[in-house]
Amino acid sequence: MDADKRLSVNTPSTEDAKLLTDLSYTTFWDAFAHHPKNAPDDLDHYMRQAFNPEQIVAELAEPNSIFLIAELNDKPAGYAKLVVESREDGITATRPIELSRLYSHQEYLGKGVGQNLMDACFDLAKSLGHDVMWLGVWEYNPRAQRFYQKNGFREVGKHTFQLGSDPQTDLLMQRNL
Repeated sequence: MDADKRLSVNTPSTEDAKLLTDLSYTTFWDAFAHHPKNAPDDLDHYMRQAFNPEQIVAELAEPNSIFLIAELNDKPAGYAKLVVESREDGITATRPIELSRLYSHQEYLGKGVGQNLMDACFDLAKSLGHDVMWLGVWEYNPRAQRFYQKNGFREVGKHTFQLGSDPQTDLLMQRNL
């Protein structure tokens, strides 16, 4: 990262719900709208449910949800969502934590935003006493799969992610902390 660029990772509050809603919507769209497997109606249906202001406010208020926002030069660049005590079949852990979302704006891909968010998630999870971080990553997202593998995650199973009317397959991955 260039010396003149400042990257920070912060925990948002409910006052940041609009910013987080916009960031969530935009980064999800950018990540998945181009893929021919995703029907526009299914994508639209899912995004309207998952990334509306009321839903984001509710998630911010949920005690088991932890959000982190990355800012590059004081502009929102990406975010992560962790879910404490989330479990899925195939995850082997005593105190698991789920990396539910990790997205950055397309313009910041390759600029360290995702890695800084990932590192902040690892640090936070360890400080909270979690022994394993796990996630689901779409089977048709090889870039994300490589990123997670580079960060020590390994595939341990599969589960279904419902995108509108389309049941999609996510690879379950976990990493010991």
